[in-house]
Amino acid sequence: MRRPLRTHGYRAAAAVVLACALTAASQQGAQADPQTLTEVQAKLQSLYHDAEVATDKYNAADGKVTAQSKRVSALNAQIRTTEAKLTRLTTLAGAAARAQYRGGGVPAELQFALASDPGRALDNAGLALQAQQNTQNLLTDLTATKSALRTRTDDASAELERLRTSRRAMATQRRTIEQHIAEAKALESSLAAKERARLAALEKKTADKAQAKWESTGILKKVGTDATSAGQKAIAYATRQLGKPYVWGAEGPDSFDCSGLTSQAWLAAGVAIPRTSEMQWARLKHVPIDEMRPGDLIIYFSDASHVAIYIGGGDIISAPRPGRVVYVSPAASMQILGVVRPDA
Repeated sequence: MRRPLRTHGYRAAAAVVLACALTAASQQGAQADPQTLTEVQAKLQSLYHDAEVATDKYNAADGKVTAQSKRVSALNAQIRTTEAKLTRLTTLAGAAARAQYRGGGVPAELQFALASDPGRALDNAGLALQAQQNTQNLLTDLTATKSALRTRTDDASAELERLRTSRRAMATQRRTIEQHIAEAKALESSLAAKERARLAALEKKTADKAQAKWESTGILKKVGTDATSAGQKAIAYATRQLGKPYVWGAEGPDSFDCSGLTSQAWLAAGVAIPRTSEMQWARLKHVPIDEMRPGDLIIYFSDASHVAIYIGGGDIISAPRPGRVVYVSPAASMQILGVVRPDA
């Protein structure tokens, strides 16, 4: 279950207190307690994780608004087309009626009686009546179609407004996200340079330990080593983005968030996949971890809040979090939820 964002005010405050303690210790020439550093690391990870979860929610809400806007536009276009057909057909029907009136409005049976060729007159009369009936039927059908389209458009517009309301709520949450990110950055910057270096070393040690444990299972002897043609293109795209900054909600070309990077990488390979890590996990084909191959996407954490592209050799390319850049890191440096294959 996700932790509500509102609970992080006190956690962030506690983290800042820890940071102040670390800074004070540094100023006094003392070395920070390793356990305290571990707690600071945990607070930072918690802040960034929840920011990423909320980012995914906003991206999903924004995607739904965009798709629904296109649907409403398409329905409005259909209404305009139907109205144009109705106008044209009504004009033609009116012109035919006026022509008949100017011609004297001679009844079909009288035309038959006076005609030199009764058989031909009968055919002409039948065709005229049939044409009139067909025109009337088409007018009726088009009127019904227009009415049905109007109802569908009204319903779609109502749904669009509901989605926009949801997106506005996500926008409010966005400000909360930005506040959390600011808290995390303040926490990091409040640490003395020595403590920041030790914290970075602690993060690397933790990641390396998790990777070593994962590799000790013999997993790298089981996983595939060859990417498909599309997978190679996706990896090549991700590789070209190395060094670009993480920006929440971004999908290139100058910055990325985690799922923005993976979705654009596979789009460059000609495969359109869902925008968010949650939807990538929900909709793409799952494959066992020991059957993954380069180009597959590794989904992280129990809430599928992070994603990276596997490039082989036990490594991934990912956009990790604010303050970092797209980079290569060990595949098991975070909690793996599972693997999905975009080109299954």
